[in-house]
Parts: sequence; structure tokens; C-alpha cells
Amino acid sequence: MTHTSVWTDPRDEIEVGVLMADGRLAPRSFRTRAEAEAWARPEEGDRVVEWNVICACDT
Repeated sequence: MTHTSVWTDPRDEIEVGVLMADGRLAPRSFRTRAEAEAWARPEEGDRVVEWNVICACDT
């Protein structure tokens, strides 16, 4: 049995999050930017942010 994978460009793998006013990322994930925008509270200093998964690292 042969498995065929569809290649995706890792530069296109973008995550969306909310940077809360206290400088921490929201403790949840978002599927879309619109979902993150609906959850964020910009009047309290929250910002929707995007980052490339390939560039993210834990230090």
C-alpha cells in the first residue's frame, strides 16, 4: 500500500493567537484570524498576532 502526501510550503503554515495586554499569549488556539479577533478585547489592549510555525521555538 502506497501513501501519498500532499506537500505544503512551511512558510505558509501560519498560527493565529491573541497577545493579551499583560504580554502573554491567550491560553487557547484559534483556527482563523476572525475567530481570534472575535475573542480579543482590543479596548483592554489585546492584539491579534500571527507567526510562522517553522520559526516558532521553545527556549
